[in-house]
Amino acid sequence: MDKPFYGGQAVLEGVMMRGRRHMAVAVRAPEGNIVVHDEALTSAIYTSRWSRWPFIRGAIALWDSLVLGTRVLMFSANVAVGEAAGGLEAASGAIWLTVLFSLALATALFFVLPVLLVGVVDTYLRSSFLSNLVEKVFRLTLIVGYIGFVGFLPDIKRVFAYHGAEHKAVNAYEDGAPLEVAAVARYSTAHPRCGTAFLLVVVVVSFAAFLLLGQPPLLWRIASRIVLIPIVAGVAYELIRLGGKHRRHPVVKVLLAPGMALQALTTREPDSAQLEVAISALKRVVALEEEAEEGAVLSAPAVPAVS
Repeated sequence: MDKPFYGGQAVLEGVMMRGRRHMAVAVRAPEGNIVVHDEALTSAIYTSRWSRWPFIRGAIALWDSLVLGTRVLMFSANVAVGEAAGGLEAASGAIWLTVLFSLALATALFFVLPVLLVGVVDTYLRSSFLSNLVEKVFRLTLIVGYIGFVGFLPDIKRVFAYHGAEHKAVNAYEDGAPLEVAAVARYSTAHPRCGTAFLLVVVVVSFAAFLLLGQPPLLWRIASRIVLIPIVAGVAYELIRLGGKHRRHPVVKVLLAPGMALQALTTREPDSAQLEVAISALKRVVALEEEAEEGAVLSAPAVPAVS
């Protein structure tokens, strides 16, 4: 029987891990101890039948990573600066504004801006294929350039190290290795279900989808990019999930190679203390998931996370 998928997110001085029904976040406090918080994922976005539908669940996973990720990030920030650690803050107005602002900024930067850049030279591009190819190059350049730039910031470097620790812990778990620092340290900082690889797949899928639309006028082109984001995310999610499930197949390894290589920009080699934090989060969520499986029958499983 296949092991369940676990995925997560690096946060400030910590790692969040989530499964089908639970999440856990572990953060290193200034005193040196590890603060761990967990909670059940009980809202309709996790438990309803439609949240498991192929292609729909990809858009749900994207939205979930924004909302839950923002809540977890605020929790980790409080712990990292030494404030008392309570539970995760509910989705308040401040969190919704943060999520919407982040979504709008990402849409403008990675979907609208490439269209505007193409618009400058589009009159010289006589084929829709070439026009969409140039747009794809602009989009990929912006994504890689942005990730590369923020990776030079000291605080982001530490987050990227926790990202590497998250991947190492999940890789070790999926390989059946003991969740101990010495064993986990031997594994790769890259993982096929990583959100960085997801971005690359989004670029490829969007190129194929937008190519079908030809070379429309500028305003229609911008509108189509925005409207198709959930569809593109849904298809990309299914491809990432499928690739992760069959990642040992030789052909799949070749297809996954660009996304695995791109993760060198968003991961760093973690130290033993960072690995300990990632292991703490994963152990907690695995224990909760196993208890749920052995206990009372719960509602239908939710969408597994992209790490």
